[in-house]
Amino acid sequence: MKKADNSPYKFTSLTEAHRMMGLPQPKHPLISLINNEAHPVEMSGQPNSHILNFYKISYKPKLSGRLKYGQSYYDFDEGGLLFAAPNQIIGHDEDLESSVCSLYTLLIHPDFLLSFPIAKKIKNYGFFSYSANEALHLSENEKTTIINLFKSIEEELNSRIDDFSQDVIIAQIELLLNYSNRFYKRQFITRKVLNSDLLQKLEELLEDYFKDKLPMFKGLPTVQYLSDHLNVSPSYLSDLLRSLTGQNAQQHIHQILIEKAKEKLSGTNLSVSEVAYELGFEHPQSFNKLFKAKTQVSPLAFRKLFN
Repeated sequence: MKKADNSPYKFTSLTEAHRMMGLPQPKHPLISLINNEAHPVEMSGQPNSHILNFYKISYKPKLSGRLKYGQSYYDFDEGGLLFAAPNQIIGHDEDLESSVCSLYTLLIHPDFLLSFPIAKKIKNYGFFSYSANEALHLSENEKTTIINLFKSIEEELNSRIDDFSQDVIIAQIELLLNYSNRFYKRQFITRKVLNSDLLQKLEELLEDYFKDKLPMFKGLPTVQYLSDHLNVSPSYLSDLLRSLTGQNAQQHIHQILIEKAKEKLSGTNLSVSEVAYELGFEHPQSFNKLFKAKTQVSPLAFRKLFN
């Protein structure tokens, strides 16, 4: 498809997506399982970047960009999963999106999940906000598990629709997401050395941020600032930190802020307002509130412990 500008093309329905890919109409208007072996997808007519109005889970038989540390590989070379939530931009300029066509692609409109607990729960899975280079790499056994789930969903969608169809498919989607969550936890473990290195870079980044007095000009360090400088997505950074430290990225920032605040309150004559300003707080009240929430005492009460 040729567009007049560079803005992403927005798919508003599964039917439109099927038509663009040269596929028959979906059997269900709100959910579709695309099997590229049974019905090869037409790639040439698709826009370079696009936005979907639905969830997308795709399995690619081979993912490029395995991470190497020393002489060891910390990912498998058996393909893997990529995830996207509604209204995210998906572009073919990302290597993992364009290198190999997906073998299976599951498209789920949010309306299909309504009235089921998964409608809210699905928003808590951070991997729907991961970037393409943070795809879920699968081992051979994991690949078999995931492909069997895709086949089960496909079989159910191709069967006669009855009163139990949606319940069965919802259960299969939940199982797919639960396995994906488990396998991502495994991936954080297999990348432990790399992730520890990333954690060290994060600490250095935060230390430089305060040492260079950037809070007085840029305000509090943000998760977006850290993820941009570490070349990972905010969601991936938070999940990675949670696996290493038990805290997400925002909590980690708050911990560092409290440590810096304690240093200034105990080792300088700066007023509480001046400490708040140097740390990047726009209002001293916000600093007081955070400090008390994290330490159970006010900044002034903490300072008195050292006088």
